[in-house]
Amino acid sequence: MNQLPAAARPRSDAKRARIVETAMRCFAERGYDAARIEDVAAELGIAKGSVFQHFGSKEGLFLAAYKRAVGLLPRYQDAPSEVRARGFFATLRYWLVRTEHLVREDWIPYRLTLIGNYGSDLSLRREINRFLAGEDAYGTAAFVRDGIERGELRRDVDPEMLISILDWTMERFQDALLAQELFPGFFRHHDAGPERTRRRIEQFLDVLRGAIGAPEPAARRRPAARKSRGR
Repeated sequence: MNQLPAAARPRSDAKRARIVETAMRCFAERGYDAARIEDVAAELGIAKGSVFQHFGSKEGLFLAAYKRAVGLLPRYQDAPSEVRARGFFATLRYWLVRTEHLVREDWIPYRLTLIGNYGSDLSLRREINRFLAGEDAYGTAAFVRDGIERGELRRDVDPEMLISILDWTMERFQDALLAQELFPGFFRHHDAGPERTRRRIEQFLDVLRGAIGAPEPAARRRPAARKSRGR
């Protein structure tokens, strides 16, 4: 394959970036099936073939848009230092509580990841899973290893298992908080509200702590024994 001249590559990269940014909004607004390559091209004033030249297919364009969206989302250790100082589960609570606020601040990346996770076909989802596993996009590995070093997480379980459990459960729970209509069986009661959300977050953290948290010292688990009275 002939490579572009060095002077042409920056222009090509800039064009590719513009296509991805436009595609992100188009996919987020319309969903994967309804979004059309020709609409992206028309908005940019370029030929449809130019989009295919850069990305090969609609699936390739969506995957590029998805990767860009994930790159815009915060990583676990992007939490404020005072939050991280309070520990692993305090950091999780911070991100869970802020989920709705983050969506309102920048809804396109979150909407796009939801579409990729639940509104795309199996072949595309496979590529998305491969990307997420290979890139550690949310910094889960470093976050978990820090939790182990601080003595907050179990040491008798393979760290890779802890990473996988956290990725699976946090993704599903956050998505359910954002879009309960996608998960009609996740919460048995559909009444919403800040207090209900707060209780669900605390219950989720309690369950997760029981699964992956380090055991508490026996002295803290058992009440102090009563002193026997003399006869």
